[in-house]
Amino acid sequence: MNDTLTALGLGLLEGLTEFVPVSSTGHLLLAGHFLGFRSAGRTFEVAIQLGAVLAILGVYAAKISRTIRGLPSDPGARRFAGSVLLAFLPAVVVGVLAHDVIKTVLFESPRLIATMLILGGVVLLVVDRLPLTPRYHDAERFPLWMAFGIGVVQCLAMIPGVSRSGATIVGALAFGADKRAAAEFSFFLSMPTMAAAFGYDLFKNRDVLDWSALGQIAIGFAAAFVAAVVVVNWLLGYVSRHGYGLFGWWRIAVGAAVLAALSLGY
Repeated sequence: MNDTLTALGLGLLEGLTEFVPVSSTGHLLLAGHFLGFRSAGRTFEVAIQLGAVLAILGVYAAKISRTIRGLPSDPGARRFAGSVLLAFLPAVVVGVLAHDVIKTVLFESPRLIATMLILGGVVLLVVDRLPLTPRYHDAERFPLWMAFGIGVVQCLAMIPGVSRSGATIVGALAFGADKRAAAEFSFFLSMPTMAAAFGYDLFKNRDVLDWSALGQIAIGFAAAFVAAVVVVNWLLGYVSRHGYGLFGWWRIAVGAAVLAALSLGY
């Protein structure tokens, strides 16, 4: 029962934090640290992210289907698909080259994760308050150079606590996107990025996987899917009206609380 509740709680945490710029991986790793939870090869933490990916597929099913159908004849559809793939490319290169260091060193440092939460929160607050003048208001029409630049910035999220969505959103804002378009492009980029991360991680850890944990993964997967559907449907409207300040302050508060707990020996 304890394992079931832990899987459920971590799945909800994943779904609630994956698409907001607070670092879902950082939250999962910190929660696992304080709960004493650790999966073989960190497979649970990566696998349940696919539940969040399915949420995006469900919410944007019509748009994704329209883009795929339009690839043979619609230049706009080909351009949008190409921009997402171009943004995805840097993460492939860095992820393959740095996978072992990320998993064996960076994932094992709660203090580093908490520090990155705080630093990322400060960056998010600063960028959110800059008097930027948006030039791009449609995530499907970002220039290719801009998509590639967002992909390069996304690589910073290989450090747990940085946040994949946070890095891509900040990058998009800095390159001239408005707040809604930045979040939406981050949604689309998450699909190939997270699916590839899961597949590669599964391959790398194939010898240490604990298949008896499939039940836990299924529970976490389902919880992440439900929570992510709620968040995706809410987030675009929220950031259009209020920006990203709330998430910056949340990151700082969580990071500070974790550092305080660690200093007390927890």
